[in-house]
Amino acid sequence: MTQKAETIAATPENGPRNWLNRTVAGAGLTSALGDFCYETTTVILPGFLAVLGVPAAALGLIEGIADAVASFTKMVAGYIADKFGRRKLLVLVGYGLTPLGQALIALAVGWPLILLGRIVSWFGKGLRGPLRDAIVAQSITPDTRGRAFGFHRAMDTIGAVAGPLLGVALLGWAQHLPWETASGPFRLVFWLTLIPGVLAVLAFLILVRDPEQSPNPALKFFSTLRGLPARFKRYLVAVGIFGMGDFSHSLLILAATQLLTPAMGVIDAAQAAGLLYVWRNVVQVATSYPIGMLADRFGQRGVLIAGYGLGVLTAALTALVFATGAGTVVLLAGIFFVAGLYVAVQEALEPTVTAEMVSQDTLATSYGALGTVNGAAKFVSSAAVGVLWTAVSPSVSFAVAAILMAAGALALVRVR
Repeated sequence: MTQKAETIAATPENGPRNWLNRTVAGAGLTSALGDFCYETTTVILPGFLAVLGVPAAALGLIEGIADAVASFTKMVAGYIADKFGRRKLLVLVGYGLTPLGQALIALAVGWPLILLGRIVSWFGKGLRGPLRDAIVAQSITPDTRGRAFGFHRAMDTIGAVAGPLLGVALLGWAQHLPWETASGPFRLVFWLTLIPGVLAVLAFLILVRDPEQSPNPALKFFSTLRGLPARFKRYLVAVGIFGMGDFSHSLLILAATQLLTPAMGVIDAAQAAGLLYVWRNVVQVATSYPIGMLADRFGQRGVLIAGYGLGVLTAALTALVFATGAGTVVLLAGIFFVAGLYVAVQEALEPTVTAEMVSQDTLATSYGALGTVNGAAKFVSSAAVGVLWTAVSPSVSFAVAAILMAAGALALVRVR
């Protein structure tokens, strides 16, 4: 171990009693502000597209392409961080791109500029994600990773609750103002999301300390990927299969909007769907830390498998609702509840399982590989669900998603 690595390992922040250190807390606050910014857009974007007359297939492609861009960005960003040892500047750039993407969406009059805005935002998300996770993982001890990442995801989701709540409230208030078009209230909310986006950049700059590792200039991209442990590669296969059914929850919001529109009208249905998404995020923030503690105590892989099972249930129930036409607010609230549980498990434990399987000198690259697999699979899932929704039926599209998620869960069971 180098002198620099020994210094990092001996810092008080790495003590088991100090897992909630300045870096973990600062990364959590930054994520809360970042989610406040872009999750507000996520919750009202389906309604915005409905006002503009954009079909479900376009939403699926927009979300799928954005996820694909984020995924491949994660891979490259992780490799660069492991090679040069510095990560904080790239994370700051990533957080700065999110409000820029929001501004592009606010200016959009059709799907092309919306797509560009989502690509810019998700490029930033891909750039910062694995590097931020590596910083958090190296600021704590291995036996506290579950609770640290659970706390981080809980903070992340606090922003995803507060942002959409305020966004839905602002949307309801803004619709009573004089507008030339029905899209005006949505555009106002998009512009306001720039404020927390800028604050996220400042929070990470001021609070987070990067325990920089020594540069590794000899690190080669493809040889590093080939050298990743075989067990980790099998794990990525399972994650990828599950991800091919793990559709963007923008489509779940669109589903609620469409099911509720006949009884409520499009604006009220969009607000109700937004509140259901907030409810999903409340469930996620309430369960993320307890899930991390359970994983630390009983094993991370088993809890992750259970979470994948909840993902299957989410897709299956959504297909059933469309098939029966029983889309009540209460039933939809139950579906969003299950969705919140499985996302809490997935986001808290996929990074911790990764950290257990790989060496520390390739941790950021491994997180990049995880993000790439997740994003590429989500591109397939979101695009396929959106196209099947438009070309066949929404019930068929969500049923196919449930089958793929079940296959991923079974593949994870086989990973030892």
